[in-house]
Amino acid sequence: MTWNLVSSRVDLHGYLNVSPHTSRPNADLFTPPRPQFKPDIAYWLDPANTYRVIFIQSQASWFVLTGRDFTVDAHGAGGVAGNGQAWWSFFANRTRADGDGRPVALTLANVTRGTVRDFRVEGQPFWCNAVADSREVVYDGMYCNATNEDPLWAGQNIVPNTDGINTYRSDKISLLRFDITSGDDCLAIKGNSTNIFAKDITCRGGNGIAIGSLGQYAGLPDIVDNLVMEDLKLIRLDPQVQPNMVSGVYLKTWTGSVHGSPPTGGGGGGGFVSNVVAKGVSVDRVTVPIHLYQTNGGGSGDTPSSLQFSNLTFSDWTGSSLRNTIVDVECSPAVPCPNIRFHNVNIAPPNGTAASFKCVNVASEFGLPGTSLERPAGLAGGYKLTGGCMQRAMLLGRPEN
Repeated sequence: MTWNLVSSRVDLHGYLNVSPHTSRPNADLFTPPRPQFKPDIAYWLDPANTYRVIFIQSQASWFVLTGRDFTVDAHGAGGVAGNGQAWWSFFANRTRADGDGRPVALTLANVTRGTVRDFRVEGQPFWCNAVADSREVVYDGMYCNATNEDPLWAGQNIVPNTDGINTYRSDKISLLRFDITSGDDCLAIKGNSTNIFAKDITCRGGNGIAIGSLGQYAGLPDIVDNLVMEDLKLIRLDPQVQPNMVSGVYLKTWTGSVHGSPPTGGGGGGGFVSNVVAKGVSVDRVTVPIHLYQTNGGGSGDTPSSLQFSNLTFSDWTGSSLRNTIVDVECSPAVPCPNIRFHNVNIAPPNGTAASFKCVNVASEFGLPGTSLERPAGLAGGYKLTGGCMQRAMLLGRPEN
């Protein structure tokens, strides 16, 4: 289903689809008289029955909005019923892969000045939302719920890839009042996402908030610039419902080597991530609160990534971690990370342990306990970090062996 909206307003007072075995909700002009997204997996995996409007990883889409100057207001009572349980149980013991045809529930593609308000997605089979090739878009109130109720798979994460939203090739996007229950990324800020603002985000289970992955496409630089996220809550669920709550915020790239081709393989892409702020963050027993790594999809002998992270700020973090490593920032030796700043990061490690902070190939870091810069003896030019973030420290000009 696709709507091309121009200077329009749509008030949605029901779900766009229902299970074949349930009664139809109260209908209005915008509620179809029959199921639109029935849980017929073979049907939807046929590329002829979905839209391919998202370039990255060749993802499929169900409901697509395009156009300009529109508002879709679901009033907290309308949206998409994804019948996700059928999908999750089907794929629980089958291979999943990016681009395999599992559909994104709601996609905004080639939109200028669009607003989606108080929208609900129940049981997304795959990503809940994506915004691609768009600008000046506001999401104000988004609810996504991927909760397994199949007792056969209790205690296991059978809802991977149920991201709250993926942004791609888009500028001036606001993500406000999100409530995401997922087995994967709550938010995923992907390549060429600029001037992104996220506020009042609640993430229940999953991997946390992701910047990336980036650098998957050789020859196509990925840029993330001017990303501000504030008032973020990461909440661990009952492990019988969802066992994962991995990170608060994590950042990742592919290596500089190419392994296969997208959508499932890739690597070797450049670009940069800069001017990122994550403030007012509460984490509940996450595994690694702040994590950056540049080895996604790679091996030990790979060429280092050429995509650089710089000017990252983490402010006013509270809560608890399952491990004592509160910060794990491991940058590429080819492009060490300058200006990584921490302010009021107060996350409790497990009882009886001391908090630790790990930095690899970090050119300059500020704000962790006891951190300073030290010139190594006998080295002409170059410093290494000591104190709070000192493990496998970086020598400016070349990494330590």
